[in-house]
Amino acid sequence: MKKRLVVAALASVMASSFACAQAPVMFSTIDMNAPNDNAVKGLRLSLLHGKVSEVKGVDVSLIGMSETDRTTGLNFNLMFGANKVNKEMKGLSWGWFNWNTGQTTGVNLGAANITHNVNGVNFSIANISDGNTTADIGIVSLSKQSKVQVGIFNHTRNIEGVQVGLINCADNGFLKCFPFINFAK
Repeated sequence: MKKRLVVAALASVMASSFACAQAPVMFSTIDMNAPNDNAVKGLRLSLLHGKVSEVKGVDVSLIGMSETDRTTGLNFNLMFGANKVNKEMKGLSWGWFNWNTGQTTGVNLGAANITHNVNGVNFSIANISDGNTTADIGIVSLSKQSKVQVGIFNHTRNIEGVQVGLINCADNGFLKCFPFINFAK
């Protein structure tokens, strides 16, 4: 009997210390996280709209939007949905729609990428950035400043490297708009 009490007490202590750490697995939906935590270090599944402060690991949105302030790892849309990161994303956002309003270090891969600053690659049908990007590859790429843009239509206020595409427009380009290739004056 004493042995069972000791085992139960140890299990209780371990469970309470584990509960204080970041959740290793979480399910999120509208206004609910199970377990009731604001950070995940492991795997999170969200349905419709899941929101937490931080994910370190894999964040999977089944249907709907997965929203975090910070993500380190992989954002992934299983069926149809969006990945929204409000402050910082390090890793890979892979989904139909990637919406990163802060700093991205890594890759955004999807049908549409709406970003702020990207130190890495935006690869999509439409890349729209109100900040600085390292590389945009897509059919349409629009940014404030970029090092490289490759696509059918590329536009930036400030190109630091090169634009390659059917129509390339850069406010500081050797010509404001030029077919096939454009670069800074």
